[in-house]
Amino acid sequence: MAKFEECLQRLEKIVQELERGEVPLEKSLTLFEEGMQLSSACRKELEQAEGKVEVLLKKNGKLQAEPFEPSAEKAPIRR
Repeated sequence: MAKFEECLQRLEKIVQELERGEVPLEKSLTLFEEGMQLSSACRKELEQAEGKVEVLLKKNGKLQAEPFEPSAEKAPIRR
């Protein structure tokens, strides 16, 4: 199976093509099926990556999962 990024790019192209609504029904079904397979593959890769991160975060036999906070989200929320 292709790498995660390649799967995601193909999935985005499929979504764009289906959203245009110019595809015949039979081709739409084929694209939808391919999209579902790609989505499943991406989900599995993300779950595996999450598992690896959890293993790396283990300390003293206990899992100490910490939320991921990108630097953009660390800025205080203005109201």
